[in-house]
This record gives sequence, C-alpha cells and structure tokens, in this order.
Amino acid sequence: MKKKTLLLTLAVSLATGSLCFAANPQMGTWKLNEAKSKLGSAAGKNNTVVYQSNLFQTKVTIDGTDAKGKPTHNEWTGNFDGKDYPVTGDPMSDMRSYKKIDDRTMEFASKKGGKVTISGRIVVSADGKSRTVTATGAGMKGKKVKNVAVYDKAS
Repeated sequence: MKKKTLLLTLAVSLATGSLCFAANPQMGTWKLNEAKSKLGSAAGKNNTVVYQSNLFQTKVTIDGTDAKGKPTHNEWTGNFDGKDYPVTGDPMSDMRSYKKIDDRTMEFASKKGGKVTISGRIVVSADGKSRTVTATGAGMKGKKVKNVAVYDKAS
C-alpha cells in the first residue's frame, strides 16, 4: 500500500509541475521577426530562441548569427530566480541570470568574468503570440548599444 501511495504522490507532483511550466508564456520556440525589430547594424542576431522545461529548471537554447554572419549557438540552464547560471557557447558571456517580474515579464543579465555585458527585459504580449526583448550593452568600441528584438511564437 505504501508503494502505491508513494507512486501516486510522485505522479501527481510531476503532473502538477508540468502544468506549472506549461502555463508559463515564455516557454516554447520563438523566431526573430526582423521587420519589427530594431537591431544595430554590427550586431549579431538570435534567430531562434527555445525555452523548455528541464525537470525543475529551464533550458534556453539560442541559435543565430554573429556580426559577420557566422552561425552561433549557446545554451543556458537554470531558474528564473535572478541568480547567475553558466552559459555555454557564447563568447560574450559565461554567466546569465533571468528574474521573473510577473507572468509575462522577465529581466536578464549576461556576464563575462563577473562584469555585466548585456542586460534587458523580455515581455510576452498579452495574447502570447509575440515577445519583445529590449537589451542594452557595450558595443565593440565600448559605446552603449540598445537593441529591440521582436519574436513570433513558433510553437
């Protein structure tokens, strides 16, 4: 009897956790809408951003191109708790944090060697079909750069 109770409790817990992640409007695959975006001419592009539940954490996978048009790929796994978690594959950062502000808004910061290189805000539209990422950071020559990237939900 204890075994059945334990298995039932585990199943309910996992189902509840899955529902919580499924309700998060950030989750899914997002494709860059270049026509609606305002990106610097020398900036790289994050063409596809995927947020997926990974047990009790979230995995963010970003594929795009750098300023010279070469493919880029980086990954981050962590929680939306404002704490730094490692980034792999990004020459501009080695740590990243996301902090949930409300159901549709997050703030983020990317760091390299403990210094913030890019920070910004991610806002999902009320209908959940698009998201806007506003980011600021230092450009190649140390000049402050601001980009606004608009993404459409692919799945």
